[in-house]
Amino acid sequence: MEIRHLTTIDDVSNEEILMMFDAADVMSQHKGKIKSKGRESLLDICAGYNMASLFFEPSTRTRLSFESAMHRLGGDVSSVTEAGSASVAKGETIADTAKIIGSYADVIVVRHPWEGAPKVIADYAGVPVINAGDGAHQHPTQTLTDLYTLRKEKGRIEGLTVALCGDLKYGRTVHSLAYALARFKANIVLISAQNLDMPDYIIKDLGFRYGCHQEEIVDVGQALKKINSHSQNAVRTSTIWVLSGLWGDFFKDLDEIPDIDAFYLTRVQKERFADIGITIEYPTFDGKLLEKIKADAIIMHPLPRVDELAYEIDGDPRSAYFRQAAYGVPVRMALISFLLSVGPFSDFKRTFQKPQFPRYKNRDNIRCGNPKCISMQESESQQITPEFEIVPSDSGSLLRCVYCEREIECQLLHA
Repeated sequence: MEIRHLTTIDDVSNEEILMMFDAADVMSQHKGKIKSKGRESLLDICAGYNMASLFFEPSTRTRLSFESAMHRLGGDVSSVTEAGSASVAKGETIADTAKIIGSYADVIVVRHPWEGAPKVIADYAGVPVINAGDGAHQHPTQTLTDLYTLRKEKGRIEGLTVALCGDLKYGRTVHSLAYALARFKANIVLISAQNLDMPDYIIKDLGFRYGCHQEEIVDVGQALKKINSHSQNAVRTSTIWVLSGLWGDFFKDLDEIPDIDAFYLTRVQKERFADIGITIEYPTFDGKLLEKIKADAIIMHPLPRVDELAYEIDGDPRSAYFRQAAYGVPVRMALISFLLSVGPFSDFKRTFQKPQFPRYKNRDNIRCGNPKCISMQESESQQITPEFEIVPSDSGSLLRCVYCEREIECQLLHA
């Protein structure tokens, strides 16, 4: 059977996502409890399986929710929680680490600061690999949790208007989520803090791949009119409104907040700044702002929070972020079951094929250019070479790195 991975949100179809959500609904109700090893386990469908939990960056929620998910399924967990305790600290390549860990475990969960590292592990491990966050690239299991939260809290995903707020440049959760929302035909409001805009290549890609209508909005008053008008007309095409650098003004200058169904807040990812001394204007979402949003809107956050989310609103029913974190366990239980083809997915026929693009024959020795990409790391250069796909765009063909998915414009000298 073909090994399936989740290194980006593109590795699963919408149909598969919804099937996992149905399974998560059942698992969250603690159905099917049986005794195992002298204790009560939820399903025991992963009894005899071992999950390797490799976290080379700090994590609390993601790591513990994965380990809780595997334990509740009756499986075992082997953990590495810092790079210094792994052989990579001695100079071992990621590819070699993957080969070794793949012989010990049945599924691997990995978080790594290098973008594209989970893909390399998937290429060499020989077992399913799950990306638990790679640099500023993607965080697909958080995206599954976010989509599940929207479905549980709002009853649907299609047609919702979701505002992604704050650090959209380095916030990997919003990168994955933007793609998923576009696929499910939701509307997206990108409200970035100054100099922390959503990467341009992502915005262009969303328009080309999913046909999203895109509008630049230069002031918050314009946003109020355009978003409310779109909602009242019940337009069914997905729209992306881009409010570059207006996060500081959005709540300050508006007495009425537009017709937005969910606000997805992010913290400033200071650990990814080249200049760690930079100061960013970043408002706090507090009780006064909560009064401005509509009565059935929800507040989401991948957590941890810093100063962008006031403690005073925690008790409001519209504050969904702690429920969102809790949803991560059943969602990850369903994902593990799906990738291991056990339980509700034991007879599932896998027909989905991830979209493939022609590979570029890199005779010109083009490099990615992203310093955080795994293909740019000297320690990996003997086994990992720069590779690119030729992807169409509205301005012609571009090259996309197969590891970090950054796109570069260049004249294609060779097909």
